[in-house]
Amino acid sequence: MKDQETVQKFIELRAQGWTYARLVTELSVSKPTLIAWSRKYQYQIQNLKAIELEALREKWLASTTERVNALGEQLRQVEAELATREMAPLSTPQLFALARSLRLQIEQATGSVRFTSPVAEIPAEEYHEQVQDWQG
Repeated sequence: MKDQETVQKFIELRAQGWTYARLVTELSVSKPTLIAWSRKYQYQIQNLKAIELEALREKWLASTTERVNALGEQLRQVEAELATREMAPLSTPQLFALARSLRLQIEQATGSVRFTSPVAEIPAEEYHEQVQDWQG
């Protein structure tokens, strides 16, 4: 069995999307061993991948809080304008469409977050056979 440092490096690289062919070369481990590790450590790989994707989003996009606050402020302005509006440069249907679009963007920005856990680690009182992961 390879040392734990090699296994940990495998988990990190696999979470980054490395292929088995590339991992065989990098880690000097056989492909069947890598496949077995992938099964054994699937939850750690999946959760690390989620953490890394979240970090990339944070780096390149405004934080969820910042995006939702900005969209919420725009929505507030549109709804305030709708409340006082007669017919002006933007038609009422256009303002309603903009408000709907902003609401959808807020829903997308605050969409579900998924965490997974090995079944053995789920407390008995929280475990249901049909559900083995949860959304927050």
